[in-house]
Amino acid sequence: MLSRRQFVRACLASATAATGLAACQALGGPDGEDQRETLQSSFFCFDTMCVIGGTMSREVLDQAVSRCQGFERTLSRTLATSDVGRVNAAGGAAVAVQPETAELVSEALRYCEESGGLFDITIGAVSELWDFHEGVVPSQEAIARALPHVGWERVRVDLAASTIALDDPDARLDLGGIAKGYVTDVVLAELAAAGVESAFVNLGGNVGVLGPKADGSPWGVGVRDPQDETGERSVAVVRTQGGSVVTSGLYERRFEQGGRDYWHILDPRTGYPAESDLVSASIYAPRSLDGDGYTKPLFMLGLEGALAFLEERGLDGLLIDDKGAIHTTVDSAFEVL
Repeated sequence: MLSRRQFVRACLASATAATGLAACQALGGPDGEDQRETLQSSFFCFDTMCVIGGTMSREVLDQAVSRCQGFERTLSRTLATSDVGRVNAAGGAAVAVQPETAELVSEALRYCEESGGLFDITIGAVSELWDFHEGVVPSQEAIARALPHVGWERVRVDLAASTIALDDPDARLDLGGIAKGYVTDVVLAELAAAGVESAFVNLGGNVGVLGPKADGSPWGVGVRDPQDETGERSVAVVRTQGGSVVTSGLYERRFEQGGRDYWHILDPRTGYPAESDLVSASIYAPRSLDGDGYTKPLFMLGLEGALAFLEERGLDGLLIDDKGAIHTTVDSAFEVL
C-alpha cells in the first residue's frame, strides 16, 4: 500500500498531467488592467489531493478552494458537527441541514434506486467499521450486525424544510461515494457565474472542465493506468471543452492483509469490498454527479453487466478488466492511448 506521502505525490502528479495546465502566466497588459491569470491551486480535501485551475483572478480561485473546504466540513461522515454527522447521531429524528446537503441526498437517492441498491448512501453503518488507511478489517460478526441497517429506502428528505431523517436510528449516511461529484458541479457552476470561461476542477477521481484551455485547445483528461502506482501514466484520454470524467478504481485506498487485498469500494449486499472482474471504471458525462453515481455499481455488476448498464442509459464509459483489457461503450469519446 502506498504511504500517505507517496499517495499525495502521485495524486498531484496525475492531477497536473491530466489537465496539462501550464504554470502561472499573467494575461493582463503592461498596465495590469486585466487581473485574470492562468493559475492553479493544489490542496488536500475529501481525503485526496485536489487541484483547481484556469484563467481567473486569485480571489476567484481562492473562493473556489474555500468552497470545497466548506463542503468537506458539511458533508464529512467523520465530523460530528457536519450535517452528515448530526443526521447520523440524531437517532432517527429529522435534522435541519444546509439546502445543498438536502439537495445532494435527494439526488443521491435516485442513483440508489436506479442501481437497485448497488449504490447505497447508508453504507455508513458498514464503512465506519473499516479503516483503509490503517488496514483495519472488521470482524464478520460486526459486519453481520451492521448490514441490516444498510438500506437507502430508510432515508427521508424534505427539500422544502431542508431536513433529513433516517427511519432506522442505527442507519448511517456516508456520502463519500458521491459528494465529490456534486461539489465539482457546484464549483464549476459558480466559476461560470463569476465570469470564468476556462477552468478545471480535479477532486481526485473527479475532473470537470469549463470551456477550452487558455490557448483555445481542449483539455485532455486522462484515465490512469491501474498498474502504474505513480499515477503518472494514462491509458486513455478525453479531449473536451466541457463536462466531467469520473474514474473509480480498486487500486485506490487499498491494503493487503493475510494474503488478501481489500479496497474501499464496498458491496452494500455483503459489507465487504466488491468482488469484481473490473479494476477501473470511468464515465464521461455533462455532470460529475452522474459519473460518481453510476461508476460505483459497475464493479458489483461485473464487466458484461456494467457494459449493458452503461449502454442502456446512453452513458459514455470506459472499463478496464482484471486482465488489463480496455472496453468502451459505442461511439465513446475516450481515446485509448
